[in-house]
Amino acid sequence: MLTVLDLFSGIGGFSLGLERTGGFKTVAFCEIDPFCRRVLAKHWPGVPIYEDVNLLTADILATDGLRPDVICGGFPCQDISAAGLRLGLQGSRSGLWHHFSRLIGEFQPRIAIVENVAAINFRGLERVLADLSAIGYDAEWHTIPAWTIGAPHERERCWIIAHPQGVERLYQSDIAEAAARLLDDAPPWRACPWKTPASAVCGVDDGIPDRVERTSHLGNAVVPQIPELIGNAILKAEGLTT
Repeated sequence: MLTVLDLFSGIGGFSLGLERTGGFKTVAFCEIDPFCRRVLAKHWPGVPIYEDVNLLTADILATDGLRPDVICGGFPCQDISAAGLRLGLQGSRSGLWHHFSRLIGEFQPRIAIVENVAAINFRGLERVLADLSAIGYDAEWHTIPAWTIGAPHERERCWIIAHPQGVERLYQSDIAEAAARLLDDAPPWRACPWKTPASAVCGVDDGIPDRVERTSHLGNAVVPQIPELIGNAILKAEGLTT
């Protein structure tokens, strides 16, 4: 079982997908939003939730008895997305990548998995890869849209899988083949959960507690089936599948 530190956790989509493989266990979250922390505490009772990635360090987790094998997370996309000011990693929100890479450097995990909008391919990916290289990591990346697993929307996202330099890894062929199969065929492992493209969630404040928060944070979450796909490829490459 690979232990996971989930950064920028949101409502836990990354951890949900990885844990569905049966080979990953989240041992700590880091999430600044109070509503998201309540969701995480409900579904992962007893798992520590750190609030501020700016303050989190390997020493703090070591003091709490934690040394994760995997660090994952989708760092903020507001400065990378075409809908924003397009400041890239120079922006205050997407610039939090600095702390993501800092923690990878401090922990030196077996694997790091990074997610962001597809626009990072031309607005920050070179910097991300350079930062990973500087702290001793090689990486591969794939753009996998949500519609490949049956969602009624495109939602293209870039997924980066990094591992220490000099360690042979074979994720790429497995992930690339699985992604290509998804693009061509129906999802092979789980029936599509979406029956209609019509939203059943009201997008305005109608007086129901947490309705707007739920809508917003669902929109920010990763689609769990894609981390599940990546997680299965990692387990195969690590020789951890049964």
